[in-house]
Amino acid sequence: MFELLICSLVTIVPDYLYRRYRQGKRWGHEITFFTMWYELRHGITLCAMLTISLITLVFFYHPATSNVRSFFRTVTILPETGGRVSEVHVANNQQVAAGELLFRLDDASQRAAVETAERRVEEVEASLVVAEANLAAALGSVTRAEAALNQSQEDLAREQELINRGSSAARQAELDRFTNEVGIREGELAAARAQQQAVEEQIRVLIPAQRASAEAALEQAETELAKTSVHAGVSGTVEQFGLQVGDYINPILRPAGILVPEDFVDQHRYVAGFHQIAAGVIKPGMYAEMTCLSKPFTVIPMVVVGIQDVVPSGQIRPTDLLVDPQDNARPGTVTVYMEPVYPGQADGIPAGSNCLANAYTNNHDILQNEDLSTGRWLFLHVVDTVGLVHAILLRIQTLLMPVKTLVLSGGH
Repeated sequence: MFELLICSLVTIVPDYLYRRYRQGKRWGHEITFFTMWYELRHGITLCAMLTISLITLVFFYHPATSNVRSFFRTVTILPETGGRVSEVHVANNQQVAAGELLFRLDDASQRAAVETAERRVEEVEASLVVAEANLAAALGSVTRAEAALNQSQEDLAREQELINRGSSAARQAELDRFTNEVGIREGELAAARAQQQAVEEQIRVLIPAQRASAEAALEQAETELAKTSVHAGVSGTVEQFGLQVGDYINPILRPAGILVPEDFVDQHRYVAGFHQIAAGVIKPGMYAEMTCLSKPFTVIPMVVVGIQDVVPSGQIRPTDLLVDPQDNARPGTVTVYMEPVYPGQADGIPAGSNCLANAYTNNHDILQNEDLSTGRWLFLHVVDTVGLVHAILLRIQTLLMPVKTLVLSGGH
């Protein structure tokens, strides 16, 4: 409408003045509601063409959008395991610090598992004491077997010496008995040493492995026990939290609530979705203006700090069906990131507020080029000048926004 009024001042009004004062045609006589479409046809046609051109020029080089948000992240309050609630330590809309206990699940089975694992660790430690005693016994058996073997070897050597001398006291049967006894003592010594080695390996390898396994089982049981206590991962505000003692919580089927962090990333960065036709116009460093419902009658200077490389409507996920482009009902928008030009100007705007924004093309640097042609120079001046029209429209929207929201739409 504003563009139509401006264009009519340079098309319809001059045409009417020419008809009135040059041709002497008067309003209400020669020019009426029924005849003005013929009498003022030149002005009306030029006005329509100029209005359409102006609107196209304004919205192409100075794009606007009503899809502006300051997104914030939330943390779902979920236990790592399912269970029935036994304790609740916070209330809805309460400020919590990172690490603060929120609620606790019934942990009877987990505590029993921890107790069992602790007893198993004690059992392994006791087996180490027994093994050390067995090692001492094995060492004693080896010493006894060595002494017996030495005695048998001495008896055999003495008997062999008597036979070699031809003594009448030496007998072949006695020599054979001593020889067999030496073999038996050697076998007993080998068995004692094998028993010693087995006990040593038990102390060196088996029992440490059993201890490590028992300690791992204890650690796992303690971890499962710790899962029954749910703590705040970050500092923030607990929202949608209606948990009561006796409720059953499941990490998949039923969350406990939502935690809104008090300091979220990019809290003063606003995300705007512009039409795809503006993709070639919007550039980083481009100036913009924004007004929000939560801060009426205020226009905030903004600057474009980044543009998303992809359009979200083109996102696909691997499935068993081929993607058909016609299934995308909406074309998607170009995601643009904006920040206030001056720090603190966006303070007081709650995250997630609905906002409007205009982006303005600025050709000031290009116009400084002395080699610029006259036609190009004039066109760029027109582009920069018509941005004023869009700025005025944004301010009119800013003034009418509370009236539209509270009165016309009944949004109170």
